[in-house]
Amino acid sequence: MKIVFFGPPGSGKGTQAKLLAKKLNILHLSTGDILREKLRGGDALSIKLKQIMSSGNLLSDEILKQIIYYKLMSKVCNNGFILDGYPRTITQSEFLLSFFKSNNLNLDIILDFKIDFKLVEQRIIFRSKQEQRSDDNLDVIKTRLDKYVQETYPVSQFFSKNFTHNFFTIDASQEVHKIQKELINIIKKGQ
Repeated sequence: MKIVFFGPPGSGKGTQAKLLAKKLNILHLSTGDILREKLRGGDALSIKLKQIMSSGNLLSDEILKQIIYYKLMSKVCNNGFILDGYPRTITQSEFLLSFFKSNNLNLDIILDFKIDFKLVEQRIIFRSKQEQRSDDNLDVIKTRLDKYVQETYPVSQFFSKNFTHNFFTIDASQEVHKIQKELINIIKKGQ
């Protein structure tokens, strides 16, 4: 099963992706987690990533393309995967669709998490305090939400128009267990 999650930062897609990946025994590919892991390094790329991410900006399509390509080609993705945080731009979506086509793969389900941005801000501030994440403060949140509206929302709209049979919208303001139940029902219908 190959699944893509869309939604603004703080919509709960990461939490849901982890739960669903475990239940389906597939890999959760979170660009955020991959990048945070890379940030722990001390090489030149790690330093560059720290500067970009601490300002709230997103990485270039080229850097993310390399990371995603490597992951998708690895054996750990043979059972399937959930892409969480990718694609974020039209260029990234073109790369992903090209990758799927050239490797004879189908995109099984696309899930779009919808939520009010005020609730997102509250959630992220709470998460920042709980997890002590340096990339979660009000200025960075606003920058990330603006980038989402400008760059990622059009991508989710592209997918909603071109994958009408397997594109689903999720009310992300619900409780975690209710969203999880809804996701499981969608997966069951899609199999």
